[in-house]
Amino acid sequence: MKGQKVQNSGQARLFKNPFLELLTKGHPAISWGLHVPILIYCFYYGYENYNMSFLAMLGVSVFALFFWTFFEYIAHRYIFHLISEKESLQKFAYIMHGNHHHYPKDKTRLFMPPVPSLIIAAALFALQYLILGKYAFAFYPGFILGWLMYASMHYLIHAIEPPFKFLQPLWRNHHLHHYRNENLGFGVSNTIWDKVFGTMFDFKKDRIDRQKSKELMFDKKQKSEAV
Repeated sequence: MKGQKVQNSGQARLFKNPFLELLTKGHPAISWGLHVPILIYCFYYGYENYNMSFLAMLGVSVFALFFWTFFEYIAHRYIFHLISEKESLQKFAYIMHGNHHHYPKDKTRLFMPPVPSLIIAAALFALQYLILGKYAFAFYPGFILGWLMYASMHYLIHAIEPPFKFLQPLWRNHHLHHYRNENLGFGVSNTIWDKVFGTMFDFKKDRIDRQKSKELMFDKKQKSEAV
């Protein structure tokens, strides 16, 4: 991602095939509308068929939601910012995240597209069921809810100014990650793990550049379309 000039308009072309290109784009409303019914049914199915108490399942779901924050950090740091000499891995990293650094105003790629997200979600459930057994019916909803909340927070960070003062560190952390140092500030929905692993920006030294932050935000016309 280094050496690429940030583009203030347009979007990356990831595939020559127009159908594959379409499959790389998503929208918040589609993701929430697609996954939430599945999460509700998954939780209900586990409760009805596996003799688990509601409180036990709720506790597992809350733990999974917290676990997502750790997964988010690890994925952003070691997968999305993957450094490799192999062209195939470079292409993978660019498709997954590099294009966002290149075109930060492209809101169509802030949410995982519907088809890939369903495939990945199914694989995640299978893996979780293999490891956790019946508890996957509680862990999976919490984990995927964490992803939806993370993606929504990421969307908002590029769409609006922080609506509350206590959210300002999240906005600053992500904006600085874009234009100051991409090797710091990997947390998007939180800053917990940046603090734990020493990748947090020093806000006293790393002052916010309002002009550069503005260049990362959607245009006014785009904002009016945000969900």
